[in-house]
Amino acid sequence: MDGKSKWDLAEGKETEKDMTNNALFNMMMNNAKTRNKDTETVDSQTLVSQTQDRLWRALKRRFQYDVSLRPGQEFLLNYVSTKLPLVITYADLVGSTNMSMTLPADKLTTIIRAFTYEMSQVISNHKGYVLKYVGDAVIAFFPAIYNKLLACDRAVQCSNSMLAVVKNGINPILNQYDYPELNVKIGMDQGENVIVQYGHDRSSPIDILGYCMNIAAKITSLTGSNKISMGQYVYDMLHPSIRSTFTEVQFSPEEWRYTDRHTGQIYTVYSMNEIFS
Repeated sequence: MDGKSKWDLAEGKETEKDMTNNALFNMMMNNAKTRNKDTETVDSQTLVSQTQDRLWRALKRRFQYDVSLRPGQEFLLNYVSTKLPLVITYADLVGSTNMSMTLPADKLTTIIRAFTYEMSQVISNHKGYVLKYVGDAVIAFFPAIYNKLLACDRAVQCSNSMLAVVKNGINPILNQYDYPELNVKIGMDQGENVIVQYGHDRSSPIDILGYCMNIAAKITSLTGSNKISMGQYVYDMLHPSIRSTFTEVQFSPEEWRYTDRHTGQIYTVYSMNEIFS
């Protein structure tokens, strides 16, 4: 990799593919009135309002959270036993162990369900899919089959919305009940992954395996609370205005040993310049 993104091409030398990528990005950033129904996403303010309404009712036992992995499983079913380019995103709840020691089991269960449900809603609204829930973490993927730039942008915008929903949607309600606030850390990477189905029946569970999955998980573990981190392959696909909000992370050799699968050099990770507020 030469370290340059698709946005760094010299003026007047863009290929037809790059021009298409630029056009797609511009389409996404334009006013919602110019978007078609397939690319529309719900704005963060609406997501926050919906989150608060559901959590209020859930804490009063008037709403039950119901999540499903079916959309993601149905999508992956079309690609079983193949390699698929995806953006993998981990959203990990911080401090759940402490909550488990201070909250009644029923209240903790409601809060964890609220977190996983609301993160799943945000993912779906940004055209992503939930792969699975692992403890208090939500693992999602964004297909990058036809346009990696679009998938990476969606993953980053989704992550920003996740932070907004937790901070402005969930936490204000928890504060009113004197419950501890939630914090989340998000990590992501982009690359080819193998789609594996555990069984021969169409209903058998489907999973994603690959170097990209491992890197995204490790990046998340090294990310601070209420921050987003990403690998080089996601960073390179972003518009310069978005890249400017991230800074390269300097890890010690003991912390980070993952290498770029193409160059063999240490793989670069970028994190938000500031904690989300």
